[in-house]
Amino acid sequence: MTLNELNRYFNSFLHKEDYDSDVSLNGIQISNSAPNEKPITKVAFAVDACEATALKAAEAGAQVLFVHHGLFWGHCETITGTHYKRVAAFIKNDLALIAYHIPLDANEFVGNNFGIAKRIGLEKVRPFGKWRGMTLGAIGELSQEVKIDELAQKLFPNGEKPSKILPFGKEMIKKVAVISGGAGEDFTQAVKIGADAYITGEVSHEDYHGIEESGINVIAGGHYNTETVGVQLVQRRLEEDKGLQTVFIDIPTGL
Repeated sequence: MTLNELNRYFNSFLHKEDYDSDVSLNGIQISNSAPNEKPITKVAFAVDACEATALKAAEAGAQVLFVHHGLFWGHCETITGTHYKRVAAFIKNDLALIAYHIPLDANEFVGNNFGIAKRIGLEKVRPFGKWRGMTLGAIGELSQEVKIDELAQKLFPNGEKPSKILPFGKEMIKKVAVISGGAGEDFTQAVKIGADAYITGEVSHEDYHGIEESGINVIAGGHYNTETVGVQLVQRRLEEDKGLQTVFIDIPTGL
């Protein structure tokens, strides 16, 4: 499998063409030296493209790094300073970069939000939450009501701790809405649809009083921790479908 073949494989289920309002330059962001010829035998996965993940991917023997947060976001940027260091880490190691942003948030099979919904045991899951005209979240119901601390444990069964828990809603929770990453302000959409709790990555100071006054429970799981979900689901799918070697590069930010 070559780089171009690999990218066509990813797009066969991530469908970047369905997300025209996403300026994140989904797909191949940095090529390798022979995208139609060089065989790909190992793919690294990470949340963020940065110098550290590029160097660790190269050290692990990967020819491609697949990420959620790429290096190019739809505007012209000079390749200087830290941006140069990041780009150089890929080019010097002939390491390709593939990034999928909103398509990876929204995907119903390997996406961050549907992946979180499945992890916490939501049923009757359906799309939820608009951003720039694109639906990217998920909403569903638990089979049994739980308290907010129990919901947090379902979110992080391996013992990670949420960045913040705001228990401002009803004590027993059944209907849960999810948008990973930096979607704190979208608690308003969860309130409108009648959710008992809203799971996201991070909330800002400006969100706090609105959440309290709206009477909704919010779990901010951490931007990074809520977005390891999708890349690892894609990783497992690639292993199962194509039998390629993979490695997950975990560089948590604590944010």
